[in-house]
Amino acid sequence: MPDTKPGLRMSTTSGRILASAFRPHPLLRGAHAQTIAPALLRPTPALRLRVERLETPDGDFVDLGWTGEEHAQAPIAVLVHGLGGNFESKYLRGSALRLVTAGWRVCVLLLRGASEEPNRLPRAYNQGDTADLRHLWRVLREREPGAFIATIGWSLGGNVTLKALGEEGAGAPTDVACAVSVPFSLHECAEHLRIGFARHYQKRLLDSLKDMVRRKHARQPVTAPADLGKALAARDFFEFDDAFTAPLNGYRDAEDYYARAACGQYLPRIQRPTLVLHALDDPFMVPSVVPDASRLSSSVTLELSPRGGHVGFISAGRFGEPVCWAEAHLCAHLVAAYARHRQSGAINAS
Repeated sequence: MPDTKPGLRMSTTSGRILASAFRPHPLLRGAHAQTIAPALLRPTPALRLRVERLETPDGDFVDLGWTGEEHAQAPIAVLVHGLGGNFESKYLRGSALRLVTAGWRVCVLLLRGASEEPNRLPRAYNQGDTADLRHLWRVLREREPGAFIATIGWSLGGNVTLKALGEEGAGAPTDVACAVSVPFSLHECAEHLRIGFARHYQKRLLDSLKDMVRRKHARQPVTAPADLGKALAARDFFEFDDAFTAPLNGYRDAEDYYARAACGQYLPRIQRPTLVLHALDDPFMVPSVVPDASRLSSSVTLELSPRGGHVGFISAGRFGEPVCWAEAHLCAHLVAAYARHRQSGAINAS
């Protein structure tokens, strides 16, 4: 059964599904072009981060990358990377730059095990591990009770964000959230990545996971019942998660992990304003996993585009130059949400 929380209320009304205004760059109309071009061809945005090490309640740590003006009045955006992401992830850095320009403070969360220094405990981040994001939310809320906090997650980070929102319900310590290219149903996504061209994406992601595992376990022994040899020899996510992710994180096997960790089942429980941006041609998954409005809470808006690939959404600028449309779109969305929040506070105070 999925994780539950006492007192969690299910929304009784449906969310919204909107047609996205995104239009792909005319030279990057295909799903693979949209997915590959920003990852491989885009220069890494220049960004200086102040790194903070945040201790976790169970004796481990995560690293935070801060940027923006250090004053308490500015809103805070928490950014959560996808599988294989880190402080160098281009979509994180590009989004951070836009938000800082708009006057925000940005906190990039490196999920457990994603730092250059391996984390202390046997487990590392996975699709269902929301504990560190929820801990960060609470730390930020304790430090600045009146701060406006927004959260954006991409891919795996989007899954973690949406699951955490569903688990927290009305008590979620973030005021607003966005998620991009999330795997609504993990089993179907893992199956899809086994076939056709999608196998190339699977190999790239698996290689990054295996590199993380090798770095960590060059210093630490593997805790039973995880099997390092089988994990490093895995040919697909099912084999890797059966051998490594599931046993280290309390799941029976890969199927149990996929069933309990997928964010789709948590969408009806979200009670903070949330925008989910998704492309129907996302090559990491199939359109059948996309939920209909009846599976969204009234707090969730699902913005669908026929094109955009996976964490792509590259459009054309005025002179035909490639533009990272999703980053501009999400920044504008958060800026508008913060403006409404301030206006509401001013009205309530008068």
